[in-house]
Amino acid sequence: MARPISPEEKEYAQQLLAKARAAMKAIEDYDQAKIDRLCQAVGWATANEKTFTRLCRQGVEESGIGDWEGRPGKRFKIMGILRDCLRQKSMGIVEEIPEKGIAKYAKPAGVICGVVPMTNPTLTPSGEGVLALKAKDAIIFAPHPRTKKTSFENVEIMRATLRRLGAPEDLFQCVETPSIPLTQELMAICDLTIATGGQPMVRSAYSSGRPAYGVGAGNSTMVIDETANIEEAARNTRMSKTSDFGSGCSADGNLLVHASIYDALLAQLIKEGGYLATDEEKAKLQAAMWDDHGGRTLETIAQAAPKLAEKAGFTIPADRKFIIVKQDRIGKEHKFSGEKLTTLMAYYKFKDFDEALSMVRAIYDVGGKGHSCGIYSFDDDHIHRLAQVAPVSRMMVRQPQSKANAGSFTNGMPMTSSLGCGVWGGNITNENISLKHYLQYTWVSRPIPEDKPSEQDLFGEFYNTETL
Repeated sequence: MARPISPEEKEYAQQLLAKARAAMKAIEDYDQAKIDRLCQAVGWATANEKTFTRLCRQGVEESGIGDWEGRPGKRFKIMGILRDCLRQKSMGIVEEIPEKGIAKYAKPAGVICGVVPMTNPTLTPSGEGVLALKAKDAIIFAPHPRTKKTSFENVEIMRATLRRLGAPEDLFQCVETPSIPLTQELMAICDLTIATGGQPMVRSAYSSGRPAYGVGAGNSTMVIDETANIEEAARNTRMSKTSDFGSGCSADGNLLVHASIYDALLAQLIKEGGYLATDEEKAKLQAAMWDDHGGRTLETIAQAAPKLAEKAGFTIPADRKFIIVKQDRIGKEHKFSGEKLTTLMAYYKFKDFDEALSMVRAIYDVGGKGHSCGIYSFDDDHIHRLAQVAPVSRMMVRQPQSKANAGSFTNGMPMTSSLGCGVWGGNITNENISLKHYLQYTWVSRPIPEDKPSEQDLFGEFYNTETL
């Protein structure tokens, strides 16, 4: 139970809000070119390789989780967010539908509370900062206590960039001493919350009384059928599973593999750096990764595979990049069929595609509904059938999940660091949270020629019949 907010914290929150509103007022008349230039400047200030790498590594050291070497690779997401923003308008008429007489005018959403997860204290503020600036919003970042220094320093770089260009720095603010009550207060007084982080904080955002975009938990599941390119599937799986040591909700958690390629793919995964755990090691991993109440243990989240094994009480070769556990049962009592959030995946076998689809449904009943799934297949019917039944908001075809579903330069998904999971995941949207979610719209409607079907066309065979 969170403690009540202190009077000092409550006053501090109001001060942040007042400064944010004043900053928004100061840029009301900025045109698109000026805003776009500021977005480019802020993007460069935080996503240049030197600064981003330093802050990513600082965040890993501060939190104790994640990949010190690999996390800096996430800078491509800020570049992608900036790319998408620069290709869109964010003020005036942004869309017209002449045949319907409709024009849409974009307006700022207002002051945003940006909840920053401990897994991304560099990426999340930078990406959300570009999006908020493009929309002429102000944003107050509420960082996770475990990465408050990295988050604060990142936002200070963004503020300094605005200051040097003569723009109000208070468009970006960051809580220096975060607490749960203070974050909850900001969610309650800001116009909109973007809640990227753990489920308790997301639920708090939705109960704040203000609009919020939240994200759901992941449990990414990949179906690999008999038509798959085994080398491609294994390579992409390794890339996805090891990205930031599996800290992201999108990292491959479960592989469902056709029986005809089950052994060959397993051998290829081992070539890619996988380690197949024995039954005894699997039991030790389960005891280490989940506590007595079924919760994930913090010390095993986003750890390198040798370190994860060490925490479980056994050793594996230092060159192993991820751990594989064979699994044949699905259910809440079978922990490995749920979200792992580390460099470990569950490996299943299926005999026919109907069985694979049933397994997919069962896995998402355990957890991760609304988030993501994927498939390695060249059979369009299999791709279509999975898309029809999978209870997820996005499905990647022959792509490394954690590097693709939040957008990449080789697919058309909007770049983001926040993934809506729809009603399945307790969220208001299925979409990748992008520029459109940082804006409000005024729909302007002009008269059009009458578009009124006849009653016979509307009611079809039931027209003029007796009441059913």
